[in-house]
Amino acid sequence: MSRGRAFIGTSGFGYATWIPNFYPERTRAKDFLKVYATKLSSVESNFTFNQLPTEKALASWVAATPESFRFALKASRRITHFTLLHDTTESLPRFLERARELGSRLGCVLFQTPPWLKRDDELLRSFLGALPAPAPRAAFEFRSDTWYDEGVYAILGERNIALCTAEGERAPAPFTVTADFVYLRLRNKDEPYTAETLAIWRDRLGAVLEGGRDVYAYLYHDELGANALMAMWLAEQLS
Repeated sequence: MSRGRAFIGTSGFGYATWIPNFYPERTRAKDFLKVYATKLSSVESNFTFNQLPTEKALASWVAATPESFRFALKASRRITHFTLLHDTTESLPRFLERARELGSRLGCVLFQTPPWLKRDDELLRSFLGALPAPAPRAAFEFRSDTWYDEGVYAILGERNIALCTAEGERAPAPFTVTADFVYLRLRNKDEPYTAETLAIWRDRLGAVLEGGRDVYAYLYHDELGANALMAMWLAEQLS
């Protein structure tokens, strides 16, 4: 069994306050992603939750990154929050069609449901059934603990969908493997992560990689870029 691949990064990259801790002095905003991609192998875009990126913007993302780089896109709030997974004929295909502009750099799509969406197995089955084939990898971050049940995990597993664990959020899912990859969001905002606080995740993710599964893991974008440096540390530890 071959070892899995680790795609480690932060939630976003366009932060001028990361100069000089992460970005060198005088780094221009238009070069942030290019420099970021020399240090980390993936980034999670929360921008796509609020607005569909243009084809030109996605082309610039591709041009700024190596082929091995991967983007994780948070699905549009129209899909998850406005229509609560019910609209699969318009907003979902539109979002996925635009996301495919990233080509091989599209790593995963994260569907983050709101806290008021409670467990509904039939809704989940219907939504997953509407994902086109071949579909990009997908993960679900449920924000209501009503979803945390073996029955839901089985539904995700049938479609190779990852259960996202979001440490630091209101109702984080237990770290449970439901796909051939895992998706982790490290969002403890009380203080920056350290080698000590990341050690347990290093060991858990290392075991996942040794088991042949890929890892997508993203640290919260703190103001000064300390978590970006810790993402580099985690990536090195898992390499």
